[in-house]
Amino acid sequence: MKQLIVILSILITLPSIAQQNITLGECYQLVTKNYPLAKQSQLLDAQNKLDTEVISTSKLPQFSFDAQATYQSDVIEFPIVMSGIEPLNKDQYRATLSVNQLIYNGGITDASLKVKSAQLKSKQKQVDINLYQLKQQINQLYFSILLAQESELLLNAKKAQLEAKLKEVKSGIKYGVLLPSSDKVLEAELLKISQQYQELKSNKSSLIETLSSLISQPLNDGIQFKYPLVETDLQSGLKRPELELFQFKKEEIENSESLISKQNAPKLLGFATGGYGNPGLNMLDNSFQTFYTVGVKLNWNVFDWNSNKKQRQSLAINKDIVDNESEIFKLNTTIELNQQQKEIDKIEGFITSDFEIINLRKEVLKTADSQLKNGVITPSAYITELTNLYEDESTLVKHKIQLQLAKANYNVIKGQ
Repeated sequence: MKQLIVILSILITLPSIAQQNITLGECYQLVTKNYPLAKQSQLLDAQNKLDTEVISTSKLPQFSFDAQATYQSDVIEFPIVMSGIEPLNKDQYRATLSVNQLIYNGGITDASLKVKSAQLKSKQKQVDINLYQLKQQINQLYFSILLAQESELLLNAKKAQLEAKLKEVKSGIKYGVLLPSSDKVLEAELLKISQQYQELKSNKSSLIETLSSLISQPLNDGIQFKYPLVETDLQSGLKRPELELFQFKKEEIENSESLISKQNAPKLLGFATGGYGNPGLNMLDNSFQTFYTVGVKLNWNVFDWNSNKKQRQSLAINKDIVDNESEIFKLNTTIELNQQQKEIDKIEGFITSDFEIINLRKEVLKTADSQLKNGVITPSAYITELTNLYEDESTLVKHKIQLQLAKANYNVIKGQ
């Protein structure tokens, strides 16, 4: 009973395996998710978290420990009238623990955190751009596989037609309507079709293997690639991730300007130092003593020879450079879109002509079929007309797939 259940479950799952399929959109999603470069986003997040924690420590108390032992060649000596005071030792010892607490630094810490956040956005967007650029490579592989898949169907149709015609020819030979060797030409053509099929299958297998590696997803040779009907929107504007990167770069520059403007702000710190040494703070007591000092300290760089101002001017120039790069990118992308649209229009014109040519070829083949049945022409002449029709149908399939590829590339260029 258990064996029967296992067999039935296998039979149920077989159709789903045989009907495995994948779409162009799924390939986009898989390469964005599984390509090794995608891991950099998580690494950048982890790195930024550590950098943020380091910067935030400036708001916490800072501890330092110092210890020293010295021997001096001379010490303070006192007059004879004060001879009752014990002279200082030439060997002196001191150990101190100091605590410094930032009270005010003009907002430098918060400004530094904003700079790090802006830098993270720029780096992550660059990762997105690099992943986005893989889409055209996906397009090329996907539609090449699709062309091989459609070519297989055409080749199978041609093979079926030749096999049917071979039966008719053998029947004609049997009844003396056709020459005895007439079937050999068709059999030779069927062998050639088998060779073409093997070559097509090998190329398709290689393309699928490459795509599988790119999207990190196992794909077997029996998988079906869905034929996409790609539509383009000529009215919408550019939505490329590069445009967001330019904006993030400008935000990064603005945050850096804010940070630099705060660097000359006054800094107020509180401090406390405790220690143990010989001598202590009382230089007249020649013994080991504990001691401490507490206080506040103000540090203000009043004049920096316009260094701060010049740094901000340099950043302003960087912002202009980013604006210029953005304009250049938009111009080049617009030119590329215009070229791609012309390619789409050209292929659409080819497809219209292909249909007309195929209709004419079908009429010619219909006549050749009738002539072959009546022994007016040889099988070689019939094969010539059948091959012409097959090649024109292959050209139509090729142009249709090229059209979808051109539209898919157009959408990638535009950012849709």
